[in-house]
Amino acid sequence: MTTSLFPRTLGIDAAPSTAGPIPFSRLVRVEWAKATDTRAARWLLALTALSTAGIMLAPVLVPTTFDQTYASYLRVAALGVTILLPVVAILMLTGEWSQRSVMTTFTQEPRRIRVLNAKLAASIVLTGGGAVFGGLVTAAGLGLAAASGRALQADLTVGAITGYLLFVLLNVLAGVALGALLQSSATAIAACFALPAALAVLGTASTLVSDWIDMSTTWIWVLENDWAGHVPQISFSIVFWVAAPLAAGVLRTIRRDVG
Repeated sequence: MTTSLFPRTLGIDAAPSTAGPIPFSRLVRVEWAKATDTRAARWLLALTALSTAGIMLAPVLVPTTFDQTYASYLRVAALGVTILLPVVAILMLTGEWSQRSVMTTFTQEPRRIRVLNAKLAASIVLTGGGAVFGGLVTAAGLGLAAASGRALQADLTVGAITGYLLFVLLNVLAGVALGALLQSSATAIAACFALPAALAVLGTASTLVSDWIDMSTTWIWVLENDWAGHVPQISFSIVFWVAAPLAAGVLRTIRRDVG
């Protein structure tokens, strides 16, 4: 096996058994390395950057199709960032199970809930990085549009920015939840794309599905900061996509035999 396929462990496997509990900050650094320091992760992050930049060209080159406002450009960036960023989170949760290295991790840190918390913390850091990159791409897109002489409405508000951040976070956490529950890279990645698509199709025939489960409806309300009258539906959708599968995944991880 080549070292390029596996992340550096940042010294976790070199700690002597008498050194006491591993600091949580070190666990987070290790999980961050797993999320960013493999060949697959680097490719996914690069593709995330390219897809976000590519999607941002749409409102710049086809202005009649998009509202020419700051908030509209930011929402386009959010959609670009969240295409592949959840897959990076999935691999962080499933990679050790797929590569059968999870025994080493749980030997070094037997308290599995601390490992899961570290993965969750690293996912939040990943969300922050993705959101910042999306903001930079938005600024670049707005700059290109302004350079072309186009008038843009400066309508960014705290609510619009908060909706953007929550939208990116929810998508990443949905990937974390699927990874924790399914514990198989291929299965979780397939589910990440297939389940939302299937429910979006079902939503065209059922308002119950579209208004309460379909994330392409409920989470777009979050992105657009449209909470009025939608809080129950958004809350149920978050439970369906994040809270319930994540809780089940935590329980499965704690109980699963790694022998």
